[in-house]
Amino acid sequence: MPDQSYRQLIRKEVSSLMNIGFPVIIAQLLQMSMSFVDTIMAGRLSPEDLAAVAVGTSILIPFVVFCLGSMMGVTPIVAQNVGGRKLSVIGKNARQVLWLSQILAIPSFFLLRNLDILFVWIGVTEDVIPIASGYLKAISWGIFPLYAYGSLRNFNEGLSVTRPAMFVALLGTLVNIPANYVLMFGKLGFPQLGAVGTGYASSIVYAVMFIAMFAFTYSHKPYKRFDIFSKFRLPERKYLSELLRIGVPIGISSTMEVSMFAAVSLMISTLSAVAVAGHQVAINFAAMMFMIPFGLSVAITARVGNSIGKKRPGEARFRGYVGVGVCSFVMVFTAIFIFLFPNTIASIYTNEPAVKSVAVELLFFAAVFQLSDGLQVAGFGALRGLKDTKVPMFVNLFAYWVIGISVAYYLGFVSGYGAPGLWIGLITGLTVAGILHNLRFYARTRSMGA
Repeated sequence: MPDQSYRQLIRKEVSSLMNIGFPVIIAQLLQMSMSFVDTIMAGRLSPEDLAAVAVGTSILIPFVVFCLGSMMGVTPIVAQNVGGRKLSVIGKNARQVLWLSQILAIPSFFLLRNLDILFVWIGVTEDVIPIASGYLKAISWGIFPLYAYGSLRNFNEGLSVTRPAMFVALLGTLVNIPANYVLMFGKLGFPQLGAVGTGYASSIVYAVMFIAMFAFTYSHKPYKRFDIFSKFRLPERKYLSELLRIGVPIGISSTMEVSMFAAVSLMISTLSAVAVAGHQVAINFAAMMFMIPFGLSVAITARVGNSIGKKRPGEARFRGYVGVGVCSFVMVFTAIFIFLFPNTIASIYTNEPAVKSVAVELLFFAAVFQLSDGLQVAGFGALRGLKDTKVPMFVNLFAYWVIGISVAYYLGFVSGYGAPGLWIGLITGLTVAGILHNLRFYARTRSMGA
């Protein structure tokens, strides 16, 4: 470490984390707003269209979370290569993750276009099935540019270049609203496509976002030294294998976390319509707050990975600990905010007294798990920087599905606590994951001599 005071080092690291992480936070919030806009505009059509978008999105998300998560392996790979000054390898990683994005897009495309049997199996009403199926078929065309955009975004994040994704997400948001309006409601000579139009609009947005991200990556002068697009190159097994070895556990881990929340939502749906509505309010706001530590976790991955590439495990440990500390500090404030203003938050979503009452009660639990959520995503981000993703995958399986879901089911149904009991299960799963990820980071960096 340089001869500076410890406080100066911490301030400098916090500044670096915020410079890298803040644009990721904004980008994630903007991308969430697109889904929010889709839902609001579908609600202006008919209950069937709104239901079709809700059902279609719930089926789409696991595919997207797994595949985009599986491409996140490029971030620590590139970060470590930057630290090790392996410039020629950085360009190869960019090309190979692009190939990986399209390899993953092919099965996603065909699966999304052939899910009618699944709709029947899960009991979707007959009048919603054709609309939901049409929505997924329309949005399936956007899977190829969406995954390609994600691959380039993750590549840039490995270089600690995160501002372009923020501006690209803003561009996508601006394109999304008029594209929805034209295609959903049949303007400018286009037929009125309803919820199916939302799917086509999303595909257009994904294509625009990919083109913008590709244009930046191609033209950014500092990237010329990486020799990324100088000539066409086929997939290379060596680099694809590393991307998959590191990335697939990330994709599985992310999917397990999302599926835990989905499972709890399904369990709450068996209680009452009011419980479901109140749960949706609380979980939606908690998801927005989660974007803060998620953005910081991307920065932690890049910073830790860069130090490991330089063969400085002590610096990597320092950067990981500062990152976890910053996430915890921020989430304490989000917890206090939710705890102090639950009525105000609930009023943004609903004026129905019964729904509002449930939402306020569940927002208390959302406030409680803010710190746990920050700890688990920050710890996992630090481990990604070490390219340590396989053991954390099993940790998430244990924490979310063995502990979290079991506690949720027992307290929610066996003990009769209902929705609050189910939310205690969420808190338990996130807490266990947070503790184990951070213990793992401590043990791994200590074994490296830090």
